[in-house]
Amino acid sequence: MGSIVKAIVSGIVSFAATNLDDIIILMVFFSQVNPNFRRRHIIIGQYLGFSAVIIASLPGFFGGLIIPTPWIGLLGLVPIAIGISRLVNLNRDENAVQTVSEELHSSGGRFASVLAPQTYQVAAVTFANGGDNIGIYVPLFASSNLVRLSIILSVFFVLVSVWCYVAYQLTLHPVVARFLTRYGHAIVPFILIGLGIFILIDSGSYSLISLIF
Repeated sequence: MGSIVKAIVSGIVSFAATNLDDIIILMVFFSQVNPNFRRRHIIIGQYLGFSAVIIASLPGFFGGLIIPTPWIGLLGLVPIAIGISRLVNLNRDENAVQTVSEELHSSGGRFASVLAPQTYQVAAVTFANGGDNIGIYVPLFASSNLVRLSIILSVFFVLVSVWCYVAYQLTLHPVVARFLTRYGHAIVPFILIGLGIFILIDSGSYSLISLIF
């Protein structure tokens, strides 16, 4: 039971840490809903794009079947590095998300004419925004067995729906949306660093690090 709870917590934390940006982008999408661009396009597109991110991350799991777990766990250094990098470049990350949001907002009226069906544009944006997700998911999957991976993926796909719902509700509450946009990026780096430390400890990789240093 403890391993199941641990897998669920890992899934929730890693998903939240890597998809905060997606909430902002989803909010922009939902604000552009019209008779030609519907909520179902956004939800299905989000699932398609996220599924592509998961597929791109699965080689980490298959590598974990061959390489000893403590060595695979060293990949936990990746989310730590990403978290530190985000701390160093905090202002740049905030500006990047704002730029993406503004570009999506300005192109909102061209969804039907540029790409058809509209679902694929949402999927493309989701996948393009998933570079950091892959960097986090590879070590997470690599340090998991089949049961744990199944639980984590189940949590992920449930949370995609939750994310869509939350993003839609936030479009109705601009004060909350502004708070998330302003302070979210300051929190995420610490979550990523904590996730990396968890992977190192959970896989026993910290013992290898102590031997190296």
